Amino acid sequence: MPRLRPPARLPVDPFVLALLGTVGLAAVLPARGAAAGLAEDAAAAAVGLLFFLYGARLSTRETLDGLRHWRLHLTVLAATFLVFPLLGLAARGLVPHVLTPDLYSGFLFLCLVPSTVQSSIAFTSIARGNVPAAICAGSFSSLVGIVLTPLLAALLLAGAGAGGPGGLSFDSLLKIVVQLLLPFLAGRLTRRWTAGFLARHRQALGYVDRGSILLVVYSAFSAGVTAGVWHRVGPGRLGALFLVEAVLLAVMLCLTWYGAGRLGFSREDRIAIQFAGSKKSLAAGLPMASVLFGPQAGLAVLPLMLFHQMQLMVCAALARRRARDPQPDPARDVAKLSDPARHG
Repeated sequence: MPRLRPPARLPVDPFVLALLGTVGLAAVLPARGAAAGLAEDAAAAAVGLLFFLYGARLSTRETLDGLRHWRLHLTVLAATFLVFPLLGLAARGLVPHVLTPDLYSGFLFLCLVPSTVQSSIAFTSIARGNVPAAICAGSFSSLVGIVLTPLLAALLLAGAGAGGPGGLSFDSLLKIVVQLLLPFLAGRLTRRWTAGFLARHRQALGYVDRGSILLVVYSAFSAGVTAGVWHRVGPGRLGALFLVEAVLLAVMLCLTWYGAGRLGFSREDRIAIQFAGSKKSLAAGLPMASVLFGPQAGLAVLPLMLFHQMQLMVCAALARRRARDPQPDPARDVAKLSDPARHG
């Protein structure tokens, strides 16, 4: 009987480990008093920097080129900002017996976050799908999400009775504009001067991205620890959240794959749609949550952090399986068309 070997490399994102370490640090040494105010101001500045970099990195040429494949991009956007939110609203029936109102608030916010870019591209490439389409689909989703995610969160979280931002007030709109939209627009407007610098220092700026997000997480979880929000979540509730999110991911993976097939997309396009339309961006969601939820952000981003790691592990295995699928033989197809009697 062959021996089972453990995998050489566990599909755990190192950044998720850093996030967990930051959460642990906030639990042991939360920022209090004047330090809490300083951490909050630093996190707000980090959010602005992140969205400035998002705007500066977005290539206008790639965006315009991607418009040629508009059916694919509309399908991904529909999955991300229509199907996901509808499933999130349907989960309202799980409160309070399965999910607490606070966890449901975070779960619904998870359903409103845009898709990922890097992991969608990576998994599409591994599975031998349409990589250029995945690049454009992820970029479009991020661009639309900068505007649509905060607005949907302000509307749906209040309308669903979740413990999130309390409606679309002038103050919430102003906060979204100042901390998210203005830095993004500034990045777009200055791209002609910053694009070269960003390209030359891409690796270093990657650390800036991750460091900024870790700062946002530390500030949010420190506020949560100080406010005592973690006393409301027990192991049973976390286990229930895990099961609900596993069902959500399975449903979206099936809908994006079989739905794209029913819409007539090719195998390569279906792969891009599945990986871009079934995932959520931790990098975009965390700073948005810090703006929208304030002191409750620590608990609100817990479902997103859990879903992020789950989607990486599941999609990594799925991409490897898709890569082993038999590929069509163009020469054989041509011969079959030229001599249909011989090939039956």
